[in-house]
Amino acid sequence: MVVTGGQRADCTQFQAVLAKIRVPRVGSGRPRTKPDSLAADKGYSNGPCREYLRRRSIRHTIPEKTDSQAARLRKGSRGGRPPGFDEERYKKRNTVERAINRLKQSRAVATRYDKRGYVFLGTATTAALLIWLRG
Repeated sequence: MVVTGGQRADCTQFQAVLAKIRVPRVGSGRPRTKPDSLAADKGYSNGPCREYLRRRSIRHTIPEKTDSQAARLRKGSRGGRPPGFDEERYKKRNTVERAINRLKQSRAVATRYDKRGYVFLGTATTAALLIWLRG
């Protein structure tokens, strides 16, 4: 989790969130810092996000925005080919959406009365732990 101030777009914190990912290994060894794949919504369908994922060789399933698709088609053969998109993988993204909605069931997380970012991060982490423990 990354806490930002004010009304910031999610995609501005894309690289910061991915930098914090730690995927545990089955055996011994330190955790991996690169996930096998990533699924995101149209908010992350921009050049910098896709370029970052390509550079790190992370497979991704992100739908193309309608206006980006129209601009690409207007360019004709110079517009390039459409980015790959796997509908079946994208359908599994609803698990994350449901988890976020469960976090928002906690009144303290939904309303964010905490003034300090570190306090709110603690509140959100506690709510996530409670969800995980209730299983």
